[in-house]
Amino acid sequence: MYLGAAVAVGLFTELDPAGVAWLRVFGAGLVLLLWRQPGRVAWRGRRLLLAGVFGTTTALMNVAFYEAIARMPMGTAVAVEFAGPVAVAAFGSRSRRDVGALALVIVGVLLIADVQWQGNPAGVLFALAAAALWAGYILLGKRVATKGSGTDDLAVGFAVATVVFSPLALTTGPAWTSPRLLVLGVGVGLLASVVPYALDQVVLRRVGQARFALLLALLPVAATVMGVLVLRQIPTTAEILGIGAVVAGVMARSREPVPTAAPPAEPG
Repeated sequence: MYLGAAVAVGLFTELDPAGVAWLRVFGAGLVLLLWRQPGRVAWRGRRLLLAGVFGTTTALMNVAFYEAIARMPMGTAVAVEFAGPVAVAAFGSRSRRDVGALALVIVGVLLIADVQWQGNPAGVLFALAAAALWAGYILLGKRVATKGSGTDDLAVGFAVATVVFSPLALTTGPAWTSPRLLVLGVGVGLLASVVPYALDQVVLRRVGQARFALLLALLPVAATVMGVLVLRQIPTTAEILGIGAVVAGVMARSREPVPTAAPPAEPG
């Protein structure tokens, strides 16, 4: 997932971040349509409407996330983005564990924001927008998964989002005259969406819900490590403490089960 995000960051010098996000959705949708080949029923009625709303929410989340990581370190942006799913858990159950987890995440986000705000206020705002959209992604994703075939509807949703956000394709002009840029742009969709989604389904079946939720706590760490190794993004001490608080919050939440039918967490 974060290798795909790192590749996307590398494209920002030649393409607009929002355009790269559109290429990701386009690439993921193309691969999923060829792989799943959804039947006619997936393109009709309420199922199509729900998949379309889900796909456009996912696309908006990707745009906000890419605009964030164009302005701030990848691991830091992912940590801020985790405020979304943890808030969904806290307000959904209102247990002491979930409220405490949300409190830890808020502390982490405040530490990160204090570091980033002076230099990159827009990056913080985009990361917070991505967090809100991730919350919407989770709520919609659960409905998509329970109403039909999750993978088929994901393919339909990405196809709808590709059309809805087609104006963003105007910012991808250089990609259509450069096979390298086009392959990398579409490849981001494969790396950051298709492969993680397929692997999540395998992992959920083999390790169970509780362990899967615990593994989600590794996402900010994985993003930070990838940012250091690939992008040479070295976090500050305050950012490390903030990311650590977010990880602790997610781990506190991880003892609660997650639905096996829901699409994967997709912050990258």
